[in-house]
Amino acid sequence: MLTGQLKSDIDKLWEKFWTGGVTNPLTVIEQISYLMFARMLDMQEEQAERIASRGGKSAVLLFPIDEAGQLLRWKNFKNMAGKEMLKHLKNNVFPFFARLGSESGSETHGDMGSSAHALAHIGEYMQDADIEIKNESVLVAAIKMVGDLPLTDTDVKGDIYEYLLSKLTTAGINGQFRTPRHIIDAMIAMLDPQPLDTVCDPSCGTAGFLARTMEYLQRKYTSADQVWQDEEGISHYSGDQLEPNRAHINNEMFWGFDFDTTMLRVSSMNMLLHGVTGANINYQDTLSKSITEHYPQQQENFFDTVLANPPFKGSLDETNTNPKVLDLVKTKKTELLFIAQILRMLKLGGRSATIVPDGVLFGSSKAHQQLRKELLENNQLDGIVSLPSGVFKPYAGVSTAILFFTKGGSTEQVWFYDLKADGYSLDDKRDKINTDDLPDALAKWKHYRSLVEANASTEEINKYYGDKKQQAFVVDAADISENKYDLSINRYKEVVYKEETYEEPKVILKKLKDLENDILKDLNELEKML
Repeated sequence: MLTGQLKSDIDKLWEKFWTGGVTNPLTVIEQISYLMFARMLDMQEEQAERIASRGGKSAVLLFPIDEAGQLLRWKNFKNMAGKEMLKHLKNNVFPFFARLGSESGSETHGDMGSSAHALAHIGEYMQDADIEIKNESVLVAAIKMVGDLPLTDTDVKGDIYEYLLSKLTTAGINGQFRTPRHIIDAMIAMLDPQPLDTVCDPSCGTAGFLARTMEYLQRKYTSADQVWQDEEGISHYSGDQLEPNRAHINNEMFWGFDFDTTMLRVSSMNMLLHGVTGANINYQDTLSKSITEHYPQQQENFFDTVLANPPFKGSLDETNTNPKVLDLVKTKKTELLFIAQILRMLKLGGRSATIVPDGVLFGSSKAHQQLRKELLENNQLDGIVSLPSGVFKPYAGVSTAILFFTKGGSTEQVWFYDLKADGYSLDDKRDKINTDDLPDALAKWKHYRSLVEANASTEEINKYYGDKKQQAFVVDAADISENKYDLSINRYKEVVYKEETYEEPKVILKKLKDLENDILKDLNELEKML
């Protein structure tokens, strides 16, 4: 979460842009993104140099080693005079973004193999990058403020960008808003992706799901002696146990689709700065019929894991929607179409954790019921975590849930969890609090899944999760079918009402009369004083 000081610094920077003549909010966001990218590239270069010096190996560098190449680095141009720096950014630094792959792939910087291609892929979305800041003092102020941002914190990087995004007056029209990082982490931990999986986010935004999946793997697959702490006490994980699968992780594991080029730039930056040099971040509307032409393999039976928080409010033109998706669910609602498309993209046995608005769970339309029936009868609907309605504040107050499902088979029981607190207040401030159900949800989910994977009997599972008065419980698929495939937790959760005892009416009436008499007495005394 952003601190008040950070927000204040960003607000000041935003104001600087506006007073300097850059008044289009999207342009402001792009310019700040470019400067952040320039600084983060230099940070990664410094990290590569440190790791190389520690291990005695030659470093694979992004920047050319000659004087002109080194001047492209943030640390070397940030102290230039405003006029000189403006010219340098326009003529040298920004063009370098576009040719990033070819520059870094030169023989003088080591054989990067397919990593060079991956960097060129990022350059594809940077080709039209240009410096729009014409005021030298604004540029100097922007450089200083971006230099002061805590970009070493992977959480804060996303928060900074999303805070900037929240300033767009058009933000949220299509139901796009930030997924809190602790919710993402819980979803990833519950799915437990493996190093050889292929992982996709069909509406990737800033690539939060993909980047956090990489962090999860780094933590999980690091030997005890390969964990070190920096001077601020932050733990770092080498991911040494991932080395046999590094080529797959770098080039084949991560896939993200979006049709916002600004998002694609940020996603590409984000993945690169998480150490994934070849993430497949692609320009594509996942629901469009053009996906069958552009990504024929990936659009069906391809992914092991799909993590998503797709747009909720969008409504699509049927003529442009993939007809294969419409075969599963006939609707214009994007939240239903995305679930159908995710089912198509998963390979048999593939798993997904997807955030949906509550309306998906209980909507009474034919399309809603058709989709829920598909999930229940032709796939395995593993679990539903009901989220409190303030989780997405201040961006949105919509009530949501997380669907966990596996492609193929059929459903016998559905595991429900009533998440009442996520560790933060549920108002617009979202302050840290002590109450957090996420660790309990994760522990109970893992226990439940261990029972399922051990082929435990229904009786055995019900022994732990048969009590519908608890936060975690199971419901038989047959019961759900009888209720028009309603998946809302309140339909099945049994509420225990505490018995209230009241005094006899005559006693209450006497107390009211006594109270009235006391008031009248006070009024009489007040009247005598006048």
